[in-house]
Amino acid sequence: MSTQPDANSVERVEELVSYIIGGLVDNPDELSVETSLEEGSLRVIIEADPDDVGKIIGRGGRTIKSIRTLARASVGSPSLHVDIDVEG
Repeated sequence: MSTQPDANSVERVEELVSYIIGGLVDNPDELSVETSLEEGSLRVIIEADPDDVGKIIGRGGRTIKSIRTLARASVGSPSLHVDIDVEG
């Protein structure tokens, strides 16, 4: 299996992350999710209201780790690194 996802996979990850996080935050209107491919890894940048950042990351980083796992699974390539950054 190729380590480079196609455009549909990248769009699917963006939609999945937006959907999951939209249900976690109090201010979904302040939410922005952007994806990009960088040297064999998929980078997802989440911009959210500062009050919602803790909800996205979760206690001990458990929530963001779970989101990263789901994003990696939706791409379909276990060797592809998925990096998720949360800014607020």
